[in-house]
Amino acid sequence: MKNLLLINGHDEYERAQGGLNKRLSNEIKKVVSDEFTIMTSDVISGYEVSEEINKFKKADVVMIQAPIYWFSLPGILKKYIDDVFIPDVFFGKAKSFGKGGLFKNKKYMLSITWGAQSSVFNNERNTFLEGLSEEQVLFPVHKTFEYCGFQQLPTFSVYSSMRLETVSPSLERLQKHLQSHVLANRSFIG
Repeated sequence: MKNLLLINGHDEYERAQGGLNKRLSNEIKKVVSDEFTIMTSDVISGYEVSEEINKFKKADVVMIQAPIYWFSLPGILKKYIDDVFIPDVFFGKAKSFGKGGLFKNKKYMLSITWGAQSSVFNNERNTFLEGLSEEQVLFPVHKTFEYCGFQQLPTFSVYSSMRLETVSPSLERLQKHLQSHVLANRSFIG
């Protein structure tokens, strides 16, 4: 059986206590548990760097479940990445910049919650996001993983997350996304 590392990168605030991210994390576990041994990290609960490094070494797939705060990952998750993604473990020197990643046979997927509506992405250039797609907004996150050698799986997004009336449609879309991009990919499944 292959290994999957699921990282919940939510940081608690009075206005955003992480219930949706926990639900999405639980749904990921439920959907993939027959095909993967699941390791988890809940960043807000604390972590030991050496344990996290070992989880990454074992993982065939890494999933990040997190909200987007101010067009990026929560600060607590960014600090986790800064602490764990260390030289000579995640990346080394290379002749060409960005090509020294040491996790080349591993995949990663972002499962993201946005406060923004889906309609703000891929829009007119004269709008707030200047026509950017969600993947373009997440460019620094994707490049961080690519720098370490990971291969990207398509991002899953929940939009207008602070205004959801029901989570069921998002959970159903997540199930389909995981079926299509993780479980149907036979290269992961042992």
